Parts: sequence; C-alpha cells; structure tokens
Amino acid sequence: MLIAHKIALDPNNAQASYLTHACGVARFAYNWALAEWKRQYDAWKADNSLPKPSQAALRRQLNAIKREQFPWMLEVTKCAPQMAIIQLGQAFQNFFAGRARYPQFRKKGVHDRFTLTNDQFDIDGRRIRIPNLGWVRMREPLRFAGKIMSATISRVADRWFVSIAVDTEDPPKRKAENQGAVGVDLGVSALATLSTGEIITGPKPHKALLDRLRRLSRSLSRKQKGSRNRQKAKAKLARLHARIANIRLDALHKLTTEITRRFHTIGIEDLNVRGMVRNRHLARSIADMGFHEFRRQLEYKAERRGGRVVVADRWFPSSKTCSACGSVQEAMPLSVRQWICPDCGTRHDRDLNAARNLATYAASSAVSACGEAGSGSGRKARVKPASMKQEVSFGPV
Repeated sequence: MLIAHKIALDPNNAQASYLTHACGVARFAYNWALAEWKRQYDAWKADNSLPKPSQAALRRQLNAIKREQFPWMLEVTKCAPQMAIIQLGQAFQNFFAGRARYPQFRKKGVHDRFTLTNDQFDIDGRRIRIPNLGWVRMREPLRFAGKIMSATISRVADRWFVSIAVDTEDPPKRKAENQGAVGVDLGVSALATLSTGEIITGPKPHKALLDRLRRLSRSLSRKQKGSRNRQKAKAKLARLHARIANIRLDALHKLTTEITRRFHTIGIEDLNVRGMVRNRHLARSIADMGFHEFRRQLEYKAERRGGRVVVADRWFPSSKTCSACGSVQEAMPLSVRQWICPDCGTRHDRDLNAARNLATYAASSAVSACGEAGSGSGRKARVKPASMKQEVSFGPV
C-alpha cells in the first residue's frame, strides 16, 4: 500500500533559494513540454507520418538541447525537469481517459513543487539529502517503514514541505465499533448532521478570518508592483490562506476519523458541489465547508477500517421524504428548515430528517455477498473504494 507522509522542512536561506530554483526549473520544463506537445500533436494531425508526441520523446529532446539553450537547468537535480515531463505525460493519460481536464500551464508561485526519484535522495532520521544541495533538516522523522518510492518537495506560503511516498505492507485493519448505520447530511449552517441527532457546526475558518483576509488583500493591492513591500504583503496574505486551509483540514480529519471509528456503514449524498457553488449567495459558505474533501477522507478511512460508504443518488429526496412514514413531499425550498408531515403529522428538522433517511438508505441498499440487493426503496447505491495513495500528514488515523 502506498502512503505519503508530508513533513515540514527547515531549510536555511541558501537551501531555500536552491529549492525555489528547482521549482522554477520543474515549472519551466513542464510548460516547455506542454507547448512542444501541442505543437507536435497539431503537426501529427496534419501529417500522420510524423511521430506522435510522448513524454519519453520530450525528455530526450530536452536533454539534447538543455546544455546549450538552458544551461541554468544544470544547476539543480536532473529529476526536477525529468519528473515534471513524466507528470505531464500522466496528466495527458488522465485527460484522454476522461479522468481530468486538459493540462494547463503552471504559474509561478502557484503549487511550486518538484519530485525526486528514490535513487536521488536519502533519509537519515530527521533530515533528507537532496542532490546538489546536501542535507536539509526535517521537523520529524519518517513514520512509516517500507520501500521509499519518491519524494515531492513543495512550498505552501513561505514554508517548505516534503511528501515521501512509501510502499508499506497493508496494516491490520482496525475494525469500526459498528454502532449501526449512520446517515450524514452536509450543510451550510452546520457542517454535518448525523442521524443520531449529533450536530457538528464546523470551524468555518474563512468566515471567521474574513475581515483579516480583506484587510490584507487591500494592503496588498495598494503596494507598488515589484516592490519589496509588495512581496512582504503577498507572503503575509499567503500565510493567512494557508492557516485557513489548515484549520479546515484539521476539523475534517477529526470528524471523518470519529465517524469511521464508530460506524461501519455510512450513508452520504452525491452532492453536485460544482453546481452548488454557482449560487452566489451560498458559494462562499459551501467552499468554506469542504464537502469534497470530507467525502474523500471518509471513503479512504472507512476502507481502512473495513467499513463502507454508501453514496445515495444525487436525486434521492432525502430532505423531502418523511423518515417516519416514507411519504414524499412535492416541493420544499431551502428556506424551509422545519416541516410537519401532512400524512402522519410528524414534525421534522430538515437536516436531521435527511440524515435519518440517508441512514435507512445505506442500511437497506447493502448488497449481500451473493449479489442480492437490499429490500429498501430508492435507487441502487454506489459504494466507491478508496484510493490507495493518501496524504496522512495530519496524524495517525
């Protein structure tokens, strides 16, 4: 099983300059290869006798010209440009397979990173050796034992991190307590409402720090472009954005770990997050909750504990269905938070009722080992397995 451990680095000024240079070389190689890929692909479509572009051919082409045309690329490890082109090839594979969008050019200061193969670096306790640079201190040692596959060094705001991918043996699964099936209804006022009646409001870090975010953004806009003061203001704003993201991730990790520890079967909705954020009144609050990240973490953590996540159909009427008698209402706008069932007279809280319906859906939509579907109403649920490679830098699950 591939596990990535993300560790903060503690480089000095000279080492940080080298890492910045390596990120720039990787970005340049990626953009050069993308432009060359487009040119060669257009030429191949016009004349099929020409070879189709590939990451291997582009790597050889760059190696042949970089000493004369780009000699500054030789100042950093050779893995920086080579792995960037390999990643471009993987991005095109994902695009043609329908798993991702068309690759875009990388921008300076946005997700700066470069990757090293396992034969280009060494780990010794709380330090890592990088080619042409030497030993760089890490804030903690590598937690996982196994074959080290690669290391990706990245910058978030003004901090440097290394994500070390390790191929480990599958650990024995820690079983969930199996307190029954649970439904989880995600919302804006509260991050999650469980069918057990528990309500998790969530930290809402963007809303809590919005005034400070606006103040720093105004300060940045007033600085002269290219000035030292603008660089300082930009770094301060980036640190605040990183803090907001860290607060959100910390809350999501704690919540998803708690849910998967307690429940074996978890029912959630297949939310159209991309469509939801088009609502200008709710877009900021929806983005502040992190619905997609919540689902991603829930799926891989449930898989590790032997549980399963049942994803209800996007059109499953969880909010409009009475959890007591099963009757479905014709329409229910978002402004209705409390309602009374006209058939049985039960008074419902909208979010709690939806969570209970999701719990019933998850329990009844289970598929037995012999392939027989459950007897519950509704469409067949989709149980999605978790990806094998996950970031686990926020503590053990």
